[in-house]
Amino acid sequence: MGSDQQGVRAAFAAAAHGFAELVDRIPPDAWTRPGLGEWDVRSLVGHTARSLITVRTYLKTPTPRADLAGPQEYYLRVNPTVLGLDPADVVERGRQAGRDLGDDPAAAVRELVTATLADLDGVDDPLIEVIGGLGIRLNAYLPTRVFEMAVHSLDIARALGIDFSLPPEVLTKALTLAVRIAAAGGQGEQVLLALTGREPLAAGFSLV
Repeated sequence: MGSDQQGVRAAFAAAAHGFAELVDRIPPDAWTRPGLGEWDVRSLVGHTARSLITVRTYLKTPTPRADLAGPQEYYLRVNPTVLGLDPADVVERGRQAGRDLGDDPAAAVRELVTATLADLDGVDDPLIEVIGGLGIRLNAYLPTRVFEMAVHSLDIARALGIDFSLPPEVLTKALTLAVRIAAAGGQGEQVLLALTGREPLAAGFSLV
């Protein structure tokens, strides 16, 4: 496994451990507080945990083809609008994932992190089938999970007013992928101008 691939694995592990440590800090009475959009904190944590769950699931769904060349293409082709998914189904999956964490969500997340990293230790870079029936290399899929855990860990911390910082390698991977999504999706110049103080982004602007 090359250094780039090792870097992806290290960032994924750091994102997973950071997420678990954040969930450990959630007060017992905070799980039903507002989280993000229609999700309460438990549902938001459940949705974030799906970044671990999907890795374990997709490792069991090998495919002979690579339909997606990289993580930025994943975001351009795998989203509810392109796939024709009902947004309400996405919301409910998050809620169900939150319920599935049981009576001790923090312990469930820790166990999930341990199991997922153990699964990854046993594989190199197989082709896996992800949502929509599309094939992608595992090490091209993992940056999308780093991105999701990074963004939603920040969502959780903001919702609860918890002081939290992403591990440096996680922040770097997430920012790098965000820029690549912008460039691949035709929004690169807009984002570059905003990042250099030339023009503000529109209210509600999002790359994903």
